[in-house]
Amino acid sequence: MLLSYVPTPEGWAALEQATREAAWRRTDVVVVNVAPGSNAADVTFADQKELDAVGARLAEHDIPHTIDHVLDASDVADAVLSAADRHGVELIVVGLRRRSAVGKALLGSNAQRIILGAQCPVLSVRP
Repeated sequence: MLLSYVPTPEGWAALEQATREAAWRRTDVVVVNVAPGSNAADVTFADQKELDAVGARLAEHDIPHTIDHVLDASDVADAVLSAADRHGVELIVVGLRRRSAVGKALLGSNAQRIILGAQCPVLSVRP
């Protein structure tokens, strides 16, 4: 299973759901955090302290996991989908945030692109 993690309430909701799913499915979790470009101030960037907290949360439930921190990505959705293919996962878990129709039309959505482009099922959650 792959968790597309961002350090936001949406990312935490996705982590909680991935934890439940991994325990139920008895599978490991690949946590992917993607930093677009070299902007460490981007809302999607998780620092080491945040990634350690994610690892600790999974470890609390005895869930084997790896953390894949992708830096300088040119496209977040492509980086997540590439990681899913590389790791051969059977499920992707992604958090969603509420956006207006205009916001979706103008800016697109990484989650939407992941959902539409994945070769496996995608479980989307909201906080």
